[in-house]
Amino acid sequence: MPTEWTIKAITRAMLPVLLPLTLVEIGSGLVLGTFESTLIRHPSLLVLVPVTIGTAGNLGSILAARLSTAFHLGLLSFGRADETLLGNALATIGLALTVFPVVGIGAWVLAWLTVGTDLSVLTVLLVSVTSGAALAVVAVVITFIATYAAYRFELDPDDVVIPVVTNASDVLGVIILFLAVRTFV
Repeated sequence: MPTEWTIKAITRAMLPVLLPLTLVEIGSGLVLGTFESTLIRHPSLLVLVPVTIGTAGNLGSILAARLSTAFHLGLLSFGRADETLLGNALATIGLALTVFPVVGIGAWVLAWLTVGTDLSVLTVLLVSVTSGAALAVVAVVITFIATYAAYRFELDPDDVVIPVVTNASDVLGVIILFLAVRTFV
């Protein structure tokens, strides 16, 4: 699918994606605002929020870029036995399981060094790893759906998938993080 690089073509492709995503981001801020008192009470969780959401978005973006490349090379079939899909999904989840323990411990150490923390390192680690693993799975699913939708609507996945994945990771990241907080804190 050749990409037409005109203002009209770019606007036609991106505006229908970016407008709803703007509303999604507003929703993310509203959800985050409902947990403000919990974040203020537990500084290590406050440190964890942007890092967790950003890391999940980055993992989804990496996957989106890999799938987009495979798509453009004709290596992506969207079938159940597609090794490109399965391999990249497993790599993304595996990467999350190695990165999020570091994120959790780092958030706890940073809070402990600066303002102090009332949560144990194990609690913050459990919140980080649980929410990170769940977010990785969600990011994989959203990336697959967005890449397939781009293919079906004849859009360039390079243009639409990463914004969709990062915005969805923002909103769902806040929700999943606080579900983990409610479970472990």
